[in-house]
This record gives sequence, C-alpha cells and structure tokens, in this order.
Amino acid sequence: MRRRTFLRGAMSATIMQTAAFAGRVSGRKMGISNLLPSVAAALPPQSEQKPMALGLMIQPATGAEAAIARVKELGIPTCFLSLDGYIGKFTNSLAQEMRELLEKYEVTATSVEVVGPGRLVWDFLDGPSTIGLVPPATRAARMDALKQTSDFAKLLGVPRVQTHCGFIPENPRDPLYGETVEAIRAVADQCARNGQDFLMETGQETPTTMKRAIEDVNRPNLGVGLDTANLILYGKSNPVDAVDMIGPHVKSVHAKDGKWPTDPMKLGEEVLIGTGCVDFPAVFEKLHKLGYGGAITIEREISGPQQIEDVKKEKTYLERVITQAQAN
Repeated sequence: MRRRTFLRGAMSATIMQTAAFAGRVSGRKMGISNLLPSVAAALPPQSEQKPMALGLMIQPATGAEAAIARVKELGIPTCFLSLDGYIGKFTNSLAQEMRELLEKYEVTATSVEVVGPGRLVWDFLDGPSTIGLVPPATRAARMDALKQTSDFAKLLGVPRVQTHCGFIPENPRDPLYGETVEAIRAVADQCARNGQDFLMETGQETPTTMKRAIEDVNRPNLGVGLDTANLILYGKSNPVDAVDMIGPHVKSVHAKDGKWPTDPMKLGEEVLIGTGCVDFPAVFEKLHKLGYGGAITIEREISGPQQIEDVKKEKTYLERVITQAQAN
C-alpha cells in the first residue's frame, strides 16, 4: 500500500461529519461502543457474502454516499473501508449514517482499516521509521486509532480490522520485534473483545517474519490481510510462494498487481491487474484449496476517471479467474 486514493477523483460529494467525541478514560479515548452500547445492539451483523465475492477499496471520508453508490454501480457486492479520514471523529451517529448507506445500496462492508495517524512514507528509506506499529514515536497513537476503529467497526457490524504493522525486524532478538509483538497483541485483544479478527496486511515484512510474529503474538483472532501486489512492490516475496507460508492465516485479500522494484530506494510500480507480476490464477487456486471464503477486494492506486475504467477491466478479469479457481 502507498497513500491510497480510492475513487477520490470520481467521488466529490461530501459527507456531514459530527464533532469528535472527547471522553477519555485512563488517558485513552473512550471507545464509542462504551459510550452508547445500545446503538451497537440495535445494529445486526451485515449479511454474509459468497466465497471470494468481489469487493472494492473505498475511502468514505471523501464522500461516503458517492463512494458506496459507486460500488453498487460497478456491480460489486462488497467494500473495504479505509477510515483514516475519521480518526478521532468516530461517533455513533456516523456509524448509523454509514450503516444506512450500506443497506440502501446493498453493499456489505467486509473489513475496515486505518494506518495513521502520523507521517507515512511509502519507500525503503523512511518507511521503516514511519509505517505501522514498529516505530516507537507513533506506536501509541496508532494503537489508540486502531482501538477506536475496532469500536466503530463493532457498531457497523464489520468483523475485521486491518492495518500495516510495518517493517517488523527480521531478527526476532531485535528489541523492536518484541515491542511490536506486544503492540499487535494489545490491538488483537481489543478486537477480540469486539468479536473481530485483527489482520496484518502484507508488504513491509517477509512472510516468514509475519508468520513468526503471528505465532509469537499467539492470539486466535490474529490473521493476515493478503495484498497480492505488496509482496512484490516491497521485494519481499512472490505471492504464490507466500501463500505456502501464510495461506492458512489469510482472512482478507486485496487484489492488486505490480512489478518488482528496480530502484533500491523506491517501491516497485503498481499496475493494472493482469499486466504485472502477480500470478492470480495460481494464488486464487491455492487460496480456494485452503478454504478461503472471504472477499477479493480490488485496490487500484490511481485516481480520477482512469481509476474507474481500470476497476471495470479488473472486475471482468478477476471474475473469470475466480470462477476458474473455484472450478478446479
């Protein structure tokens, strides 16, 4: 993942946002589900989707109704909510509004994600010190944001919270490794209290390091958000091979394509699905054999009209590949 745009150019409508809640308990922002638990109880879980149903990554803070309506217009049944624009502004009324929009357009939200707050640089030079839960300077704020997001997801009836944990050290004896494991465990425990899975999105760490961290965190609700391109963009692994290591832990998939990095300071190039280095038929066939039943979420990291045209092409391509994988 680099800084995502998610249909930003095509969706200019704005959404009325309520004021940020300010309650604090023991130095941490009070979870919204603790403020008005009756609202969470009033919202039933969202409907189940078919195995490997297509989804679309959207950023509702840029215009919630326009974003969700576009998912419907594209004939895509699910969406993945990137919620950084709402950090510190999660409220019960916002949850109610978003839930009503999802129901209005008959779109199921499968997962939510935040990666902030704080500076984020998606490269090899500054990335290790700015991305995820690894950097000490932003760790506490990001843990708090993820816990807020988990509380908000509970109100929406969304069962998964996802983030980039960062450049987790390959050396398990590195002090940052142990600190990161503890941070992941704390967020996973919060998600467990809300009946959710907490997912580590692939990218900055090798599959071996990710699996080691999962085992060391030792929480049954901790899993993997497999981004098919990120493993290539960061030069960490071929996604087909990665599934052999982390496949049983995959509970979310971002369908994205890319090319290997050629500049040691910059990530590889993200490209239209089907034109890069990801072998989607092989990845999906392996996931199908492992019993993966979650969504396949399209993520195209460009903006404007071309993004919409690319998503349409990617939808057609993925529908064919998924059908073939499920038939094998």
